[in-house]
Amino acid sequence: MATIFDNIIELPNEEIQTQTESLIGFDTKFDRIYNNLKLLLDQDSLTKWSKRYHKIELPVIKQLKEKYPLIILAGDAGTGKTISATAIADRMTRELGKEGFFLKLSTRVRGEGLHGEMGKLVNDAFQQLKEQAGKRRLAFLLIDEADAIATTRSTSQMHQEEKAAVNTLIQKIDELRELNGRAILFMSTNRLHFIDEAILRRAAVVLEFNRPTKDECIKLYQRGLEGLELTEKQLEELATLSVKSNEEVGYSFSDVRLKVLPEAIASAYPDKPLSFEILKQTIQTIKPSPEIK
Repeated sequence: MATIFDNIIELPNEEIQTQTESLIGFDTKFDRIYNNLKLLLDQDSLTKWSKRYHKIELPVIKQLKEKYPLIILAGDAGTGKTISATAIADRMTRELGKEGFFLKLSTRVRGEGLHGEMGKLVNDAFQQLKEQAGKRRLAFLLIDEADAIATTRSTSQMHQEEKAAVNTLIQKIDELRELNGRAILFMSTNRLHFIDEAILRRAAVVLEFNRPTKDECIKLYQRGLEGLELTEKQLEELATLSVKSNEEVGYSFSDVRLKVLPEAIASAYPDKPLSFEILKQTIQTIKPSPEIK
């Protein structure tokens, strides 16, 4: 199993819970996904609810049970798709009082698979997902950069074995419904328009991730620089410099956390304190990562 997956994480996980606390806007994203998936995860209660309030099982209840446990996370690089997938899975296990396993398909293995073995790799990954999904346990599979596997079959440049792999993937997504919500598939992509139309139709939720807004940048700087005693006006100026202006793209979440703040600290350390002026100069110097289109 280790050769197929980059990460195998038992849930709930304290480290992931700590990381979740630093995610800006996470609660809104989680609520949307959880509110959709809990219709699959607790189908008996859904039927009881219908009979309690409507005396019958409404026809729509059966339709809801036929939803696919597929969540697509779409957005530019550095906007938090991968960490959000693990955070969502971790909180779901906590909310439902269940144990879980989180599996991330290996990027290296996916690259090798494009030479004719991708169908087998997809089969193996979903087999492991099913084996991990027990009565008291949830199993989550993340296919990162999913456009490398789930590319639309309508392109004339696609090889026959790649089309076969997409067909296999669709079949395996269909089979997940037999597990009644115990197995959940996350697919993340920077290029939503490359994903096959049949897969997009099956998604219970397509959640879009954008670069941070001005308010979100303020929160990023507040959390990362707590104790620095920056004024509201200074935080607002840093945030204004960080977001998109005219034709210039703004920073991603990762840009702020992994490029801007470390660079600012490097400029101050070890001879002077970190200051608003250093932060401002760093932002004016560091270019945002380019958008992926």
